[in-house]
Amino acid sequence: MYRSHLAQSAYAPSTATFKPAKDVEYDAFAKITGAMKSAQTMPEKVAALHRNKQLWNILAIDVADPENALPMQLRAEILSLAQFTGKQTSKILAGSDGIDVLVEINTSIMRGLRPPKRVAA
Repeated sequence: MYRSHLAQSAYAPSTATFKPAKDVEYDAFAKITGAMKSAQTMPEKVAALHRNKQLWNILAIDVADPENALPMQLRAEILSLAQFTGKQTSKILAGSDGIDVLVEINTSIMRGLRPPKRVAA
């Protein structure tokens, strides 16, 4: 029975929806930033910081790709932020700094991914 169900589902029409890349990126930042803001215990904070660092590493790899279509200046700025995020994460984990700066960076990126809609005059 299980195998026939798998076979049927493999050939069933797809109901998956695809989001634009900016929406996927926004959602990732929103989820991770929310986790950083709500972290109460050290394990929660470490997990959120680890996920944030992973996200920034993915972005760094993406913008380092020669075929990345973003303008070179923006790519350089994202790489710089990724490096800063890594250093800041180490400071936070060592107890010498707070998480607020990483939350603010992520929030700024989110604003760039979804700028406020302008009302037509």
